[in-house]
Amino acid sequence: MKNNKIYKGLLALSTVVALFSTASVLAETQTSAPQGGNAPQTVKNNKLSAGDEKALKDMAQANINEIAAARIALNKTQNAEVKTFAQKMVDDHSSALTKVQAVAEQKEVTLPTAPDTKHKAMADKLEKQSGTAFDKMYMENAGVMDHKMVLSTLKSDATKIKDPDVKALADAHTPVVEQHLKTARHMSM
Repeated sequence: MKNNKIYKGLLALSTVVALFSTASVLAETQTSAPQGGNAPQTVKNNKLSAGDEKALKDMAQANINEIAAARIALNKTQNAEVKTFAQKMVDDHSSALTKVQAVAEQKEVTLPTAPDTKHKAMADKLEKQSGTAFDKMYMENAGVMDHKMVLSTLKSDATKIKDPDVKALADAHTPVVEQHLKTARHMSM
């Protein structure tokens, strides 16, 4: 009889432990599920290859460079067409940068936060210009040359990118950069 009570006690204890273990696993699964009511997804390794990480950083850098140059243009130009182009650069590249930053955060990649050395030097030159000389320099450098370089890099990177999230960014950015280049070429001062 005493053994029977011990077995019942152990059985009850085992049942309670099993319930808590199941509840713990269920709670972990629910907290790792994506928000918005989607079904839980398996957590995969977010580590990017060196090439994919470089592509993500290149996209961020290009957006940062364009935003910085466009802000200078918004402050300096008197040309309505250049001002409209510069505002479009701020809007489009800010939106693109936000998307790149979201993927970088998910993939645990640290991105640049300021224009690179080449573009800081260009910004210094732009600051010293005014009038039509400024407009011409801005449109030739930030408008045409930068967008040609970024488009070339995007197309090259897109063929090598393995991560689907980074590939989707490159694919989404390419037609926008193509349109910016087309517009800049049309406006060339």
